[in-house]
Amino acid sequence: MLDLKYLLNNKKEVVKKLSSRNFDLQIINEILDNGDKRNVLIHELELLQAKRNKLSEEIGIKKRNGEDVSLLLDEVNKVKIEIDEADKAADALVSRVNVLMQQVPNLPYDDVPVGRNDEDNVCVAEHPNLGRGLVKNVEAHYDIATKLNIIDFVRSVKLAKTRFVLYKNDGAKLVRALANFMLDSHIEKGYKEIMPAHLVNSNMLYGTGQLPKFGEDLFKIEGNDLWLIPTAEVPVTNYHYDEIIDLSSPIKYVSYTKCFRSEAGSGGRDTRGLIRQHEFHKVELVKFVSEEDALKEWEKTVNDAKSILDKLEIPYREMLLSTGDLGFGSAKTIDLELWIPSEQKYRETSSISIYKDFQGRRAKIRYRDESGKTKYAYTINGSGLAIDRVIAAILENYQNPDGSVSIPKALVPYMGKEIIKPE
Repeated sequence: MLDLKYLLNNKKEVVKKLSSRNFDLQIINEILDNGDKRNVLIHELELLQAKRNKLSEEIGIKKRNGEDVSLLLDEVNKVKIEIDEADKAADALVSRVNVLMQQVPNLPYDDVPVGRNDEDNVCVAEHPNLGRGLVKNVEAHYDIATKLNIIDFVRSVKLAKTRFVLYKNDGAKLVRALANFMLDSHIEKGYKEIMPAHLVNSNMLYGTGQLPKFGEDLFKIEGNDLWLIPTAEVPVTNYHYDEIIDLSSPIKYVSYTKCFRSEAGSGGRDTRGLIRQHEFHKVELVKFVSEEDALKEWEKTVNDAKSILDKLEIPYREMLLSTGDLGFGSAKTIDLELWIPSEQKYRETSSISIYKDFQGRRAKIRYRDESGKTKYAYTINGSGLAIDRVIAAILENYQNPDGSVSIPKALVPYMGKEIIKPE
């Protein structure tokens, strides 16, 4: 959540940056209008309180002199009623502003490209020569997986519904291998592993910005204040919910979880295969950093996520998202998109975002700077990586003419074999 004082004191900047995010500025106008009304009420309250204090002094003097104070007492009571009414009106305005502020996205950094949607994203680097290069003329991952008998798409629908998947045999082993490989790689870089629950309460989703705006994208447990996590970002970021933490050096966590998304409004896109599932596997990177270390640590996080694709030798590109394509809480995001040969296009497998103090403010995560002043922590997170999409890329990029699939060299020790063959 944005700082209300900053918004009120920097109206032009806020309006300019939010307009580049396709945001409804009527919400900002209402916030500003209510802010002005509250300022008027506060001024009125100060005058009423001063009047009450003056009357109280007069009552004290008259009582000491034995004079009648009944009229003054009536006037004080009237002033108290006016103060109560003004207080209630001010509280109502504050409540309304808080509701509106929850709907306001983060302000992008100045170097984020201005644009309306993903078509305005900027490719900052491309790595097309990794592994076998930009492979062509291969079977789609869902077809080769079925022939290899490592994924069962038919029975997964019977067990649940469409957009769920059942891994088996070497497919199940491949999920475990990738999860362990990614975890080990990030732990070597100083990340501490967390294995959280897959259910969280509403406060946690509010803390990271999924609620109240994106409730329809989540799975809720009926009759309970519990939700399935859309990403490990939610429980891991909220691990320090309402705490003051030591950020003399960055705090770095890595977590492997299943993730759950309703994909509301996806319009039937990517219904085949592993690209867009209701339940999927992901390794997540989360950092808590000081304001001073934030951008430097964000760049390191991007490199940490990239290192997985480099080791797996899967071609990919780096996309700097435009203002119109940024996530709700993000101030700057790099997407890593890996090569999917059957589609002859790149597909996102990680979004590494820096949130400034947007999540820290919502989740009340604070730290003390060198002068001892309490500030809200800056947060960073990103996939390291989305496992199902990496599996799709491996099945296609490492596919052989005989129908087998080679295992990337870095993954061989985790798989215990160099190739997956048809049974």
